[in-house]
Amino acid sequence: MQKTSDINVVETRALPSPAALLSELPKTEAQSDFVTRVRREIQRVIFTDDRRFLLIVGPCSIHDLEAGRDYARRLAALSREVADRVMIVMRVYFEKPRTTVGWKGLVMDPHLDGSHDIATGLRTARAFLREMLDLGLPTATELLDPITPQYIADLICWSAIGARTAESQTHRQMASGLSMPLGFKNGTDGSVTTAINAIKAAAQPHTFLGINLDGSASAIVTRGNPDCHVVLRGGSAGPNYSPAHIAQTEQLLAKAGLIKSILVDCSHDNSAKQADRQPDVIRELLAQIAAGNTSIMGAMIESNLAAGNQPFPQPREKLRYGVSITDACIDWTTTETLVRELHAALAPRFA
Repeated sequence: MQKTSDINVVETRALPSPAALLSELPKTEAQSDFVTRVRREIQRVIFTDDRRFLLIVGPCSIHDLEAGRDYARRLAALSREVADRVMIVMRVYFEKPRTTVGWKGLVMDPHLDGSHDIATGLRTARAFLREMLDLGLPTATELLDPITPQYIADLICWSAIGARTAESQTHRQMASGLSMPLGFKNGTDGSVTTAINAIKAAAQPHTFLGINLDGSASAIVTRGNPDCHVVLRGGSAGPNYSPAHIAQTEQLLAKAGLIKSILVDCSHDNSAKQADRQPDVIRELLAQIAAGNTSIMGAMIESNLAAGNQPFPQPREKLRYGVSITDACIDWTTTETLVRELHAALAPRFA
C-alpha cells in the first residue's frame, strides 16, 4: 500500500505534557497572586480611567538568559521608581514569527544551534518567567504556536497576537480562551480593521481543536476574552501613530462598539525599522497626550542592554553580550532616560 501521510515528516519527538511541566516547575502562591493582581491592573489601565501609562518594554527576543536576567534586574528597579505614573511590563518573547526563515525563538531552538530541542525550550521559558515574577516584573509575550500557552500562559500577565497572525482564525480562537489582557496588532499592510475584527472575534465563545493539560487532543470550549485591544505598529504604507491615524483608529473602534483604547508599538513600521527612532515615537505620543488625547494608553519599545542587533546564525561564543539577534533595539541608557522622561511628562495627568 502506498504511503499517503507523513511523507515529509522526518521525525516525531514526544514532549512532556503541560501537566507534567507545570508539576516539574510549579508556580508559587506568591507568583500566582502577583500575576492575578497585575492582570487586573493592566485591564484597568487599558479599559478604565486609570491614568497610568502601560509600557511594554524589553528585548525583541530572549536568547541569552544571563543577559535577560541582567536587563530584568535593571528594569525592575526602574519600574519601582516610576510606578506611580508608568506601569512597566517586560517583554519576555520566546517565539518569533519569521517572514521566510530564521531563528524561531528560545522555545523552538533554545541552544541556538538548529537542534530544535523544544522540550528544553519549554522548560527554559517557564523557569525564566518564574524568575521575572520573583523580581516583581510583570511579563509580556507574543503567543505564536497555539499549543505553547498550555505550558506557560499561567505565568504571563499580558500577551500579543502579531501582525502576521492577527487575521488567523486559529489565533483568534486561541485568544478567546486566554486568561490575560491581549493586544492584537494591525495587519502588516497597516489595516486596523484586521485588529478590530480580531478583537470582536476573540470576545466570542469558540470551540476548536487543541490539547488539554494531559496532552490529549481535545475540543477546547471558550467563553471569549473580553480584555483584547488594538496595537498600532505601522504597516507597508508607513507609520500609523500620527494624530490623524489615532483619530481614525478611534473612529473605527467607536463604529465597532469598542472602547477607544490604543497601544502604540514604537518599533517595526512605526520607526521605519530603525530602532533609534523609537524615542521619537514616544515623544510624539506624549505631545498628543499633552494636547488632550485620552485614547493612547500605552506603548511598546524594543530595548536591550546594548543597541542594535547582530547577525545570526553565528557561533554562540562569538555573540556579543546584551545585543539582540532578532530586531534591533535601543540600549539600556537610552531606555532608562526615556522612561524617566516619560514619567516626568505624564505629571500633568496626575496633577
